[in-house]
Amino acid sequence: MIIVRLGLITLCALWMHAAAARELGAQAGGASWVGAWAMAPQAVAQHPAAPGYDRAPAVFNATVRQIIVPTLPGPALRLRLSNRFGTQDVRIDKVTVAMVRRGAAIDSATLRTVLFDGQASLRIPAGGSRVSDAVDLPVQAGKALAVSLAVHGNVTPQTWHKLASQVNFISAAGDHADDTGGAAFTRRVTSYLWLDGMQVRTPAAEHAAAVVAIGDSITDGMRSTLNADRRWPDVLARRLREAGIRNLAVLNAGISGNRLLHDSPCYGISLEQRFARDALDQPGVRAVIVLAGINDINFGFVAPHPGLDCDVPHVKVSAADLIAGYRALIAQAHARGVVIVGGTITPANLPPGRETVRRAVNAWIRQSHAFDGVIDFDAALRDPAQPSRLLPRFDSGDHVHPSDAGYAAMAAAVPLGLLQARPTPRTVSAQTPGADADKT
Repeated sequence: MIIVRLGLITLCALWMHAAAARELGAQAGGASWVGAWAMAPQAVAQHPAAPGYDRAPAVFNATVRQIIVPTLPGPALRLRLSNRFGTQDVRIDKVTVAMVRRGAAIDSATLRTVLFDGQASLRIPAGGSRVSDAVDLPVQAGKALAVSLAVHGNVTPQTWHKLASQVNFISAAGDHADDTGGAAFTRRVTSYLWLDGMQVRTPAAEHAAAVVAIGDSITDGMRSTLNADRRWPDVLARRLREAGIRNLAVLNAGISGNRLLHDSPCYGISLEQRFARDALDQPGVRAVIVLAGINDINFGFVAPHPGLDCDVPHVKVSAADLIAGYRALIAQAHARGVVIVGGTITPANLPPGRETVRRAVNAWIRQSHAFDGVIDFDAALRDPAQPSRLLPRFDSGDHVHPSDAGYAAMAAAVPLGLLQARPTPRTVSAQTPGADADKT
């Protein structure tokens, strides 16, 4: 079941917001910059007892080559590099971008040097980010690009995206940013380091925009097939292209383990706190799809333990707590004129008490009218015979994360018309929509 309710005044604000974004892009010859690929940056756990999989790989005067798949075409691109959680500047001697041939090998005809304020080298300030100059390289939606960073000095990243579901590469010592072959790239990692966004330039007449999917590991694509782009936002992007909708990007801002309400030393700051930066600040954002809450429900029941405790704080949350968090996101989105769509929390084989919270939250998402639209991911994935469980063919095996088929079913549950909606004025009551629903 898919429920769609669009607040028309919200859509009016959305359209004005999109128009403002296009105005800001006027310096690019009447074009605008729209996000075409993104990842949500996380702090690397600094606890001395952190296991290897929670430690970012050290880079010693080497080149990091990272593979990204844009979801929007354009004649030129810009890159964004982030040192958001770093305590020291990061120096990069050279950045290049090219189309991927296979693995770490690239197409030499497409190799471009990326400049920052006209310079080939740059510093990413501690706690900051840098956006590159425009690069004249035609971008094709669904076609992989390799971004190479020649890192100066011995650096252990403090800003990363832990779960890439993609093999990336670190070279032997030296600047290998211009290498077209993959021989120098001897180390493999499944995280993203410093690279957190790519934008494309689009003609204003195309009304291009971005849809941001934000959430936890289910949006991040945990247990999907490596290097196959089978996360549900990936499949949604392909659905849009196959339907002939080529002016909408889908950006993935999921973080595995992330909670709506509380920070974690391993799983990032709370979604509520990162929502503006990771979703609303994306260039050209039109709509946001939120799927979050299962970790909030679960983590309070995990026993504390010594060493690196990723589940701190162990807070037991109620349905009312989560609903208040959703309302905070809705207020942020509406203040920016962005449509916000709520996804119901998917089955996770929870014990009865936690399952009661999940069902209460899902009932509110479906019935409250607080979101501009609802995607019933729960209904798309659950086993009709046991609604608290995933349908077996949609279960990756851990009874929480979907299989590739499950992620595809999630993407199929998204109504494309919701993402394309245009505003129609209406009279709005001063009362918050769905306020009475909280009383049930």
